[in-house]
Amino acid sequence: MSSSASHRGEIFLHRGDVTQARFWYEQAVSEARETGSMKDLSDALGNLGNVFALLEDHSSAETCYREVLDIQRTLKEGNVIGETLVNLGNLKADAGQPEMARAFYLEALDALKPLENDRALGILYSNLALQEFQLHNNDAAIETFQAALEFHRKVGNEDGLAATYGQLGKTFLLVGNDRKAEACLNNATEHFMKLSNGPGEAGALRLLADLYVERGDKISALRCLERVVQIDKMYRLPQYEEDDRRYDTLRRGEQKKE
Repeated sequence: MSSSASHRGEIFLHRGDVTQARFWYEQAVSEARETGSMKDLSDALGNLGNVFALLEDHSSAETCYREVLDIQRTLKEGNVIGETLVNLGNLKADAGQPEMARAFYLEALDALKPLENDRALGILYSNLALQEFQLHNNDAAIETFQAALEFHRKVGNEDGLAATYGQLGKTFLLVGNDRKAEACLNNATEHFMKLSNGPGEAGALRLLADLYVERGDKISALRCLERVVQIDKMYRLPQYEEDDRRYDTLRRGEQKKE
């Protein structure tokens, strides 16, 4: 991003002013077309596509990303090709089109694997696994989430580990493997606690509570829900009333047995 317009776009994007960021990146695209610099045009289009994605203008974002791909297949920059394919996959995932998202993610894997970017690969495998889950390919989802965990561990990606353990636990719950689900969800909880991510911790604990209720372990379920209610209050989460009602109902049920 050598142009003044690109630099201004970056500044406004950093400030969260996506409207101004869009304006300046559009100027950067025009400048790059005039100068004939394919590298500058690719950079500007990629940034503009990201802004359109933030604005949820998926059609315009896709147009930008596809032009970036055309340019990069000439320039042969594998990293940018992979990132752009991931961006296209993300657009399709956001639009509720898991088959198309999956196809883009698989193509992105082919581009990124030789580059050995472990952080990017961990995130990509997590995204791919989510699409397998959406498509009810549960065995493939489990295998792909596990691959993501390996990359997250290699680079120490705590956010990736927390989210992926939670997603894998949810998948194990769906296929009826409550022991593996319990282990994954406990791991997710620990990583979310390390990150001081209360909402993430609460999400994992809600699933653990479901698991314990199904198993008949009401005491463990109550411990999970008690912590969930504390987090709900702390972060003013919208689930507070529902979680509190559930906790109170379960607690009253246990008291009647005593």
